[in-house]
Amino acid sequence: MHDAVMDDLPPARSHQGATAYVVPLATGGDLRRRNEGAALVALLLNGGTAKVVPGTWSSTSEYLADHLAGRYPGVEFAELRYRLKSWNEFDACRDDAKEALAVLEREGRRPTLLIGFSMGGAVSAAVAGEASVAAVLGLAPWLPDKLPLDGLRGKRFDVIHGSWDRWLPLIPGVSPASSRAGFERALALGAEGTYRVIPRGLHGAAVRRPSGKLLPLPRARKWVEEVGVGIERFAAAAS
Repeated sequence: MHDAVMDDLPPARSHQGATAYVVPLATGGDLRRRNEGAALVALLLNGGTAKVVPGTWSSTSEYLADHLAGRYPGVEFAELRYRLKSWNEFDACRDDAKEALAVLEREGRRPTLLIGFSMGGAVSAAVAGEASVAAVLGLAPWLPDKLPLDGLRGKRFDVIHGSWDRWLPLIPGVSPASSRAGFERALALGAEGTYRVIPRGLHGAAVRRPSGKLLPLPRARKWVEEVGVGIERFAAAAS
């Protein structure tokens, strides 16, 4: 994926358009916040693989927050870094997400949109029943058949997926067919929402260079636009 032709949206400078700072969580994770105290919250949840590794900041979540936090000052963008990043430590990831929601609620309960990328889609589904969660936006979400989706019952659940996304050797990914099956399961339980495909989109919006800088993937602009639509829909419903 690194050798593909990049989208024409230039890489964002880290945290452009909004001041960001990191809050340590009691569970051992971290929460990076921008537009702190805004009336609405978008909590971005990272992906992971089978290998158990210390948590990192999601390149896709960071890229989206870089480009959207300045555009939507009425929404707090909070990125979660798990203590351990792996679906084999799923309970720990879920507990980190619950703690992040609890920290955000201490300033008063605010409508919250969960934006779950890859495995973060499963984490979002696992905490969607929390009182402050108003809606979930899955970005190439991993929603395995055995994952309970009851927390999405009665909630807004939208999915965005790149049409070229798939698992390849040494390259993590989630097929659109897999997320579509999870989306249909959620609808059958009483969720409502839309499923949108980004033509020629890959697994997320960006990857991280060895230097730490973000490298946008093809169709990065479209990811930003589509997530922006989801933010605006969430804000309209909350008003």
